[in-house]
Amino acid sequence: MRWRSKKKRVLDTAEMRVWGTIDDFDFAFDDGEEEMGIAFKKSADSDESSSFRTSDSDEIGGTESQDLGENGAPMIHEGNPDPKPNEAQRQERDFRKKLNQEAREAVSQSLHKGVKLIVHRPEFTPEQKQEYSVISQELMPIVREIARKTLPLLEHDEAAEFARNHLYGTKFQVESVAYRDYRYFAKKRPPTDSPSLVVGLRIDESASMSAFGRLAAAKRAAVAVYEFCQLCRIPVLIYGDTADASRLEQMSIYAYTDYEKADPNDRFKLMGLRPRSNNRDGMVLRIMAQRLAASPQRTKLLISMSDGQPKAMDDYTGSTAAQDMHETIAEYERKGVTWLAAAIGQDKEVISQLYGKERFLDMTNLHELPGKLVRIISRYL
Repeated sequence: MRWRSKKKRVLDTAEMRVWGTIDDFDFAFDDGEEEMGIAFKKSADSDESSSFRTSDSDEIGGTESQDLGENGAPMIHEGNPDPKPNEAQRQERDFRKKLNQEAREAVSQSLHKGVKLIVHRPEFTPEQKQEYSVISQELMPIVREIARKTLPLLEHDEAAEFARNHLYGTKFQVESVAYRDYRYFAKKRPPTDSPSLVVGLRIDESASMSAFGRLAAAKRAAVAVYEFCQLCRIPVLIYGDTADASRLEQMSIYAYTDYEKADPNDRFKLMGLRPRSNNRDGMVLRIMAQRLAASPQRTKLLISMSDGQPKAMDDYTGSTAAQDMHETIAEYERKGVTWLAAAIGQDKEVISQLYGKERFLDMTNLHELPGKLVRIISRYL
């Protein structure tokens, strides 16, 4: 009886109120209704406050009330019993901030210093998920067949005495002469030197990519590259980019897939590729090359897929852009990055001059693009 009377007295001295809408961009409610909160307000004759206090620290997951435990300490009520969605959002924000910081550092000593840059981490829609399903159904038989032929070779390479596809070495490979990348030699591999590969695929999202089905072909190629890399367990970056979206966003980079924070849903984000504005090629390539150069894999392959030459405001075009491209390629080749340029438009001669003939891939037959690109990547395993 004593317990019941005390409880009744506590409830009699408190009044309940409801307060307004919670406005926090980190929360989304499926039913579209406003989230309401409940608070207990201190009455005039109460000795201590009975209002709920929310901790400011992210480390504490509950709220402290005036209910007392057996030892007189405040009892902690769980405020968010399932913090996983919130934690995932926080991790995603932190990763996006990290990508932006690293991108700005990568260009801080270059021609692009001071260019307003934003690295985006796109989401995907149900429609894009459906679009991906249609494209992948068409391409997966080709991708699986290439992977099926590649994986046994990879296992053989790991146990072989010689590592193939080198620019120099002690053994000449006649079968490689058909390819024009000068990788005709093999050399003995130390016992600790196991073959490894990381792939970066840059896709030009300039407005001209809307012509002649180029962007649709680029999407199909991105799907094929992504799925092949998943089957062969190859870390992969797939970024899109455009320039001059606005005065406050002179360079926009879209990190669709990133090996540092891989997610099975990344494949659906690739359907967000679309024609946008101009292209500042040297900037995005420098940023991606820096990421690859820092990776532990032995072979670092960066493929740029574009339909034309660089052109961005104010004067990033012509000889200025060409010199920037040449300097970027030379700098990161010294850091171990291998470059390939996949030309899918009519400016293939200009692209060949920008990257060099030894790095140039003629991909103007868009129907063959996905399979051809995957086969080229498989040669670097």
